[in-house]
Amino acid sequence: MFNNHSELEAALLNCKQCALAHDPHNGPTSYNGTPESMLAVVGEGPGRVEDEYGVPLVGPSGQLLDKALASVGITRDLIYTTNIVKCRPKGNRTPTIEEGQICANRWLDHELTLVRPKLIIALGSVALKYLDHANARITKDRGKWFATKYGIPALATYHPAYLLRLTGKELVKAKWEVFYDLKAVVDKLAELAPGLCLKSDPPPNLLELYEARRQKRMNA
Repeated sequence: MFNNHSELEAALLNCKQCALAHDPHNGPTSYNGTPESMLAVVGEGPGRVEDEYGVPLVGPSGQLLDKALASVGITRDLIYTTNIVKCRPKGNRTPTIEEGQICANRWLDHELTLVRPKLIIALGSVALKYLDHANARITKDRGKWFATKYGIPALATYHPAYLLRLTGKELVKAKWEVFYDLKAVVDKLAELAPGLCLKSDPPPNLLELYEARRQKRMNA
């Protein structure tokens, strides 16, 4: 359907094909990072900050994700980050499984066909259920490798928004679980591509990188 990633993104940013596209927001969000990466991170859906900037995971959840990835030697400019759902659900709620199916069938499937990463990280329940199966549970299946329909291995871990709701010992435990999940991904990448570097120094400031897009969206 699309010859390249630029064609896909242009079509995506003009999408009006489901109910979410007609809720009040600044339009569909795209991706950040590079389509040339061996690693893709798939989140759930955009929040307020992501809706403003037009890219996934750049608000509080994204900043926590950056810290978690940095702990295993990854910066976001050298990987591919996208979402199951491209438009912000009204009231900033979590997307439903049905919304995830509709949007990801239309866009994510094409994205991952073009990007062809070697590994996928599924962040949270919505991503896990779409990439694995409807009965998957993040509390039960987190940290386990599974096969996706794209023929690309994936591993699920907690969405950073979940961590932001935790406190005390629960937060400490969950952060360590995320660290070991991400470490497992890095270890598998090292097997697939010895010497691969996924870390820029200094790390990028994603809000600065996409400020021009934010201005354009807010003034549209």
